Amino acid sequence: MDIDSLLNTLDTCGQLGLVLSTEESLTLYNSLLLLQNENHFRKAFFWGRIFGHEKDYYVAYGYTNDVLLNRVFYYSTNCRDWGLLPRPTDKALLLTPLCTSKFQGDPALVVDILIEKDEISIGEKLKAPQVRQLKEEDRLAAAIHLINEEAVVVPRGVLFQRPDGVVVENLSFEGLSYLEAMEVKSFLHYRKARNKWNTNLLTRNDYNYAIDFLDCADEDVPEGCFVTQISPGGIYVVVQSLYWTGFMLYHKIGTPIYGYAYFGNGRKCFNLPFMLQLL
Repeated sequence: MDIDSLLNTLDTCGQLGLVLSTEESLTLYNSLLLLQNENHFRKAFFWGRIFGHEKDYYVAYGYTNDVLLNRVFYYSTNCRDWGLLPRPTDKALLLTPLCTSKFQGDPALVVDILIEKDEISIGEKLKAPQVRQLKEEDRLAAAIHLINEEAVVVPRGVLFQRPDGVVVENLSFEGLSYLEAMEVKSFLHYRKARNKWNTNLLTRNDYNYAIDFLDCADEDVPEGCFVTQISPGGIYVVVQSLYWTGFMLYHKIGTPIYGYAYFGNGRKCFNLPFMLQLL
């Protein structure tokens, strides 16, 4: 959610229990405005909040040119002082899903992770249990990267790819219709596409490469890992990820108004495929 609509978006998210206090909201708004000006971002966004045992992590990002590939992430524990989030390392991406403890709120904290026998770690197969260490700041960077890759989605048509390959916000986006909002395929992953362009081409009859260059959420496995809900009166559509519980996208149907945020513990629900089989 961009800072211009931050306070309104937080009010909408609050209906689902994703809330910030009034003091936190105002402090966050002012600090993000300073962050945007200091770094000369075209826009700054509040990404979400990862709960910790002692302190929570507030996450934000901004971009200068390409809204998809030039995002720079920051984190804070007090909504005022922002630190640059490092790029996730291969080690952190492998160890983060194995870490079951809560975030503590101390970026310098080093945690021990037990890797069981016969598990693959850092490119090699282990023959005996081992203990690997992971810095919480690196774990935070990896968790945010994984959530961006697997959970964050936007309505179809929000992003536009120019002929030179630069991705910008689509100023002519007028919103999804009621029927479109009910379908998961109307929401696209907010990350670099993994599928080939011709794969996405075959998924819809009204394909437009300028707006359909991203992967559809309905292609994720297992089917049903994203849930869409229409609010009473058909005003808003809400999309939630069941793999990363805490992510929520809302879109006001028929208007360009949308926003998303993540409020959670930063851990993935690996039991989802088994839970869906029981339904």
